[in-house]
Amino acid sequence: QAQLVESGGGLVQAGGSLRLSCAASRPAFSTYAMAWFRQVPGNEREYVASITSSGSITDIADSVKGRFSISRDNAKKTAYLQMDSLKTEDTAVYYCAADPRGNDYIKISPYYWGQGTQVTVSS
Repeated sequence: QAQLVESGGGLVQAGGSLRLSCAASRPAFSTYAMAWFRQVPGNEREYVASITSSGSITDIADSVKGRFSISRDNAKKTAYLQMDSLKTEDTAVYYCAADPRGNDYIKISPYYWGQGTQVTVSS
């Protein structure tokens, strides 16, 4: 069973920063595309960012471009979401995702999901 575990969420003031981590349990994840999504209760899950297996190509949603960045360390089987200049509207549960089929699929319908980590940005 594939497993992704997010960490790093919490409460932060607007303008602050957080770094989320997503640790994968299987070595094969170093060959998977990885991504971050977020969801506010009552809303659909929103794509945030993705990264190819090698880390050479990243994609950031327009809603967070210039403030968020994604990276990965395949030796640690971990992906990261660096969130800077946080706004109250960034408050959500953030989910990590992974997909062996690559970046195109992970943006639409990821194969594996983590359990989510809460990020709350206060004004």
